[in-house]
Amino acid sequence: MNPIHLLLALLVTAIWGLNFSVIKIGLQSVDPFILAGIRFALCAVPAVFFIRRPRVSWGMLAAYGLLFGVGLWGVVNLGIRAGVSAGVASLLLQFSAFCTILLGAALFHERVSSYQVAGIALALVGLGAIVSITDGSVSIAGTALVLLGAVSWSVANVIIKKSGTRDVLAFLVWSLLFAPLPLFALAYWSNGSAGFTALPAQLGATALLSILFQAYPTTLFGYWIWNSLLKRYPVSTVAPLSLLVPVFGVLGSVLIFGERLPAAKLSALVLILSGLVAGLYGQRIGAWLARQRTRSVNNI
Repeated sequence: MNPIHLLLALLVTAIWGLNFSVIKIGLQSVDPFILAGIRFALCAVPAVFFIRRPRVSWGMLAAYGLLFGVGLWGVVNLGIRAGVSAGVASLLLQFSAFCTILLGAALFHERVSSYQVAGIALALVGLGAIVSITDGSVSIAGTALVLLGAVSWSVANVIIKKSGTRDVLAFLVWSLLFAPLPLFALAYWSNGSAGFTALPAQLGATALLSILFQAYPTTLFGYWIWNSLLKRYPVSTVAPLSLLVPVFGVLGSVLIFGERLPAAKLSALVLILSGLVAGLYGQRIGAWLARQRTRSVNNI
């Protein structure tokens, strides 16, 4: 990969990881659903006036917008508010990879390899270790909500795959038109008008910066760069870098919120990351090791 493109990819993973801490900062004053609603309103408008609508059905756009905007980030915001640290949330959301594997098997009859089974098992052990942590950075309700967000993300990925679109940025921008109103409706349903009447006082400089960071660097810039790299390079070159997202997520939480990493939590993080590596890239790593052994034998 071109060094400049590699630096851009690393920048995007750092932004995506840091975003979990930025969300938590915004949640200190703004309702979780309102925070997500404003974020996606800014993502969609005014961009829809400058980006042509992709050639996919309105139903596909609406389904993706609801799942990505409400089912993923609205629910993840709620999970972080419910007691999951930014670092742990960034890691738990990676369970989306395993959900996507299982959905692929169920919907597209894709084979689940032994490496993927082993990876899922490792990650589940890590999840059990995460849930047992009692330092205040994990709650059962928050964990369940973030995992629900991971499932929503997986279903959203299936929708974008079935849509067949090649212009992912346009698809994202237009689909997010369908996210803000349901998010605002959920905010009203859960807390009445309190979140909206308090919003002018809550939108200080910190909250505004949080929202702007989520809308522009994280969503529009991040997805534009990432999908541009996926078009230019093989998926096998770009995709592994996404494993850095929870690393940056944990580092951001440590630096910004002083999250502690005792041995039990660190072990859980390593188990989940190991599960991701085994499940997503184990077959490729195994094939590479087999080739190296064959070369070694031939050279003797």
